[in-house]
Amino acid sequence: MKNEVKVQEVDASLNNRRNFLKLSGLTLVGAGLIMAGCSDNDNDDPVVDNMLPGIKNGKFDLGAGDFGVLTYAYALEQLEADFYTKVVNASGFNATFNEIEKQVLTDLYHHEVVHRDFFKAALSGGLPDPGSQLLPTLAFNYGSLNFNSRADVLATAKALEDTGVAAYNGAGKLIKNADYLLLAGKIVSVEARHASAIRSLINPNSKDFAGDDIVNMSTGLDDAKDPSKILAIAGGFITTEFTAKYLP
Repeated sequence: MKNEVKVQEVDASLNNRRNFLKLSGLTLVGAGLIMAGCSDNDNDDPVVDNMLPGIKNGKFDLGAGDFGVLTYAYALEQLEADFYTKVVNASGFNATFNEIEKQVLTDLYHHEVVHRDFFKAALSGGLPDPGSQLLPTLAFNYGSLNFNSRADVLATAKALEDTGVAAYNGAGKLIKNADYLLLAGKIVSVEARHASAIRSLINPNSKDFAGDDIVNMSTGLDDAKDPSKILAIAGGFITTEFTAKYLP
């Protein structure tokens, strides 16, 4: 009985956050269409123009400039969308998680699929030759991760969401187009809510949702990491080979 009461208390505390999460994702549904209408053609830097995403030395390279950053984000969103797709379709999903946890994870699944499709639409509409310059669909391997284990799934979700927030924060300084920067800022705010929700599922009624392991106590800001550091972490799940020679 004590366990049942505890679950009810946790569910009540998380339900408002879950509703907040759900609403936060709605504004991005049509964002791909908006972003696809933006253009990076105002960039006068010939070096960057020659470093668009595409095959270089036999491998796909993410490129440089705004399109390089958007392609980098697209790779990360492919990973998150794939992960949550496997989570919600795992054979033990209904038995592994309680109702609130299932609702939160399902919301995150829908958000990440929207994010992935958002970047695909933006890049398809903006790249000069998307047929050769659009990052292909990536393949992933999660090793020994057990998708029917609550602990495994939530620990991996926590790592991916924290990494995603740090990735957007680190890439923001590389974006020149104000429209792209604005929309990336909207997405990172949703990713931060994801990270907060997952941390609350792992340790309910705690301060972990904004722990000092991710929020700098001196500045009050989230971690920010350059693409090279993020790809060193996320690359462990990605089996499709690509390079990022022109990103810091």
